[in-house]
Amino acid sequence: MRPLLLLPSLLLSTAALAQDLPYPQAESPALSSVRVNAPFKTVWLSDEHARELAGHYEMSNGWDLKVRTAARFIDATIDRREPMRLFHVEQDRFVSSDGSVAMRFNQGDNGDEMTMRYLPDPRLAQVVEISARMAQR
Repeated sequence: MRPLLLLPSLLLSTAALAQDLPYPQAESPALSSVRVNAPFKTVWLSDEHARELAGHYEMSNGWDLKVRTAARFIDATIDRREPMRLFHVEQDRFVSSDGSVAMRFNQGDNGDEMTMRYLPDPRLAQVVEISARMAQR
């Protein structure tokens, strides 16, 4: 009987932990080291595909994601934070210029799901992955 009593408290603490995740940064802060990245090639985003991606997404940890599209990039705004610019690098995949944030769209059975991976702190070897579902276009 004890494990059953612990299970709800474990689920509650897991949900609370998800709410406390740090937001992804629009750009990584300057560090005391030099990092050279080769420029990546962006891919053209058709108007029809852009309309499919644009809109509001409800993220699995409670955040609200708004996606605005352009020809070669998207601007992604989480809650009321500063927008992040992510570049279209391959079909349904977008990456920030420093590589710390990546989003993959058109996932799931209905193609209305998105997964975001990001580095909350570039000094640590940690990756956070959050899923989202389209809430409205």
